[in-house]
This record gives sequence, C-alpha cells and structure tokens, in this order.
Amino acid sequence: MGSLSKTPNPSSPPLLQPLITLDAAISHFLHTLFKPILPSFLLLLLEYSADFRFSFPVSISLFLASPSFSSLLVPLILGLLLDLALVGLIKLTFRRARPHYNPNMSAVVHADSFSFPSGHASRVLFLATLFHIIVENEAGVVSGFIQRWVEFEPGFVLFGVWVWSVMTATSRVLLGRHFLSDVLAGAFLGVFEGIVAFRFLRF
Repeated sequence: MGSLSKTPNPSSPPLLQPLITLDAAISHFLHTLFKPILPSFLLLLLEYSADFRFSFPVSISLFLASPSFSSLLVPLILGLLLDLALVGLIKLTFRRARPHYNPNMSAVVHADSFSFPSGHASRVLFLATLFHIIVENEAGVVSGFIQRWVEFEPGFVLFGVWVWSVMTATSRVLLGRHFLSDVLAGAFLGVFEGIVAFRFLRF
C-alpha cells in the first residue's frame, strides 16, 4: 500500500514517531468503521459548507447587506483571513501528507496537499467560538442581527452552530481527508482565533 500519501513528509523526530503511527492507525480505523454507515453526501455537504470559498463570500455579502452590524462582521471577515494565513503557514511548515486513503481532491492552492492542521476544523471552531463569545457579550446586537434574517433566538442558533462545527470537524477524519491530530490541532487553533478576533479585530 505504500506510504501514507503521495507527498513525502519531512523526517519526524524519533520520539514522535510512535504517536504519529498511533494517530494514523486510529484515524484509519475510524474512517473504515464509519464510511459504510454515514452517507457520503452528508459528509461532502459539511465539507462544502465550511469551505473558505463559501464562507468568505457569505461573510462579505452579510457585511455589505448589513453595514450597521459591522462590529459583528468585521472580526468575522478578518478572522477568516487570519485563519487562512495561519493554516497555510503551518501546513507549509510541517508539510504533513494527507492519509493515503484520502479521496481525490482538486487542491486549489499548494498548501491544500498537506494535512496538518485541518483548515476546515480551524474554520468552523473559529466561527463557533467567535459567535459564542459575541452572544455572551452582546446578546442584544446579535438578536437584532439574527432576527433580521430568521425568526430564531440567538441561543437556538448558537446551539446549531456548535453542532455544525463539531460534525464538520469530525467529518474530516471520517471522510478520510485528515488524521485525528490534524483535526484536534485545527480545533484548538480555531478557538484561539475566535478569542483573538473578538479581542483585537473589532473596529
């Protein structure tokens, strides 16, 4: 079956090799276990819903349609750009190959041929974290923004965002796009970005 992917990895420190091997084995086990059970269209729908090429235009559109809510949307837009830059930098630094069983992907940028960390996981956890913090601190503003578009309470929408983010992050392993550690690293990065965006990227 060969190596874990088509792209060679830089040599790993010997102390980390057992962890990397275990990570790959667990990830492959989860992929093999759930692939026959979960519908592929659901996993792909989650993948597309969290793609930067979808989330960024949507955030720009919301900003243009609701400029009075710029205090909510500016950190979202800048945070998405920060996430894109950080994930790309880390991927090009570690250059970890994707799983060998990864379905064919048409990578748009070279960094997408690398696996660590998961950009989808970082993006969805960034969105969920940022939205959670904003709801906790500016419930009135969030309520006005949400109810401009849909008749739902912020708490209900927040719950839906967290469910979507966890399902999307998990789907990266089940779909065979990433190893488990890629997703965990991406999730931690996304939470960090959400905090940074709320604290420092609001204008």
